[in-house]
Amino acid sequence: MTPFRNAVRGLPAAFAFLTRVPVGGFPYTLEELRWSSAHFPLVGAAIGGVAGGLMLLCNRAGSLAAAAVAVCGGLLLTGALHEDGLADTADALGGASNREQLFLILRDSRIGVFGAAALCMALLLRVALLARLGRTAPAALVLTGSLARLPLVWMVALLPRASPATSKSAALGQAGTAQVAVASGWVALLFGGAVAEKLLEWKLLIVLLVLAAATAALCGRRFLPRAGGLTGDFLGATEQVLECALLLVLALWAGKETT
Repeated sequence: MTPFRNAVRGLPAAFAFLTRVPVGGFPYTLEELRWSSAHFPLVGAAIGGVAGGLMLLCNRAGSLAAAAVAVCGGLLLTGALHEDGLADTADALGGASNREQLFLILRDSRIGVFGAAALCMALLLRVALLARLGRTAPAALVLTGSLARLPLVWMVALLPRASPATSKSAALGQAGTAQVAVASGWVALLFGGAVAEKLLEWKLLIVLLVLAAATAALCGRRFLPRAGGLTGDFLGATEQVLECALLLVLALWAGKETT
């Protein structure tokens, strides 16, 4: 029963790691923390669901205001975890001339011009795209919130770490075949349900999956030569790039359907 218990306990551990929700359950063992990555897509769907609910509540204020509230809600719920990774990564990749300087910038809590620009544009793009999606934005938030976190689990399983880590972060970054399978299963269940309920077309599903894989691969190709592997900031940056890319495709697809 221990492996099953570890997998189940990995769910609240995932919420504790990715959000500010007071799920309790501490302390988590290293194996339970390792299993938390298997549930990242489910947590992403829950975050998207809360943001989508906020957007529905604020719909009378206009699509732009509702989209801004939804994004703000997501920031509060996650503690801007992924946004912090995006800003740090942009500063490091944009400002470092060698590997040592890159890690020095990553450890710096201050934000530079590259990080500020990347963060502002990512937030602006997400708000604009959600406003464009209108009534379908709440469902889009759930789907993209889930799918944007699946490639992170694959990357952790396939790519090396860039630097030594503490025991806790090492456990979180040790996804294996079982964790990848469960994470992929959550996405398959969610997107399969969306297709079955005719909320999503098969063609669009394939486009989203290919885009997610290609975007994560491009990010990995950028990170490996510069740093020699992954960091938590790189994963956060990848999630943000994925969210923006997936929302952009959904908005373009919606525009195609209305023309």
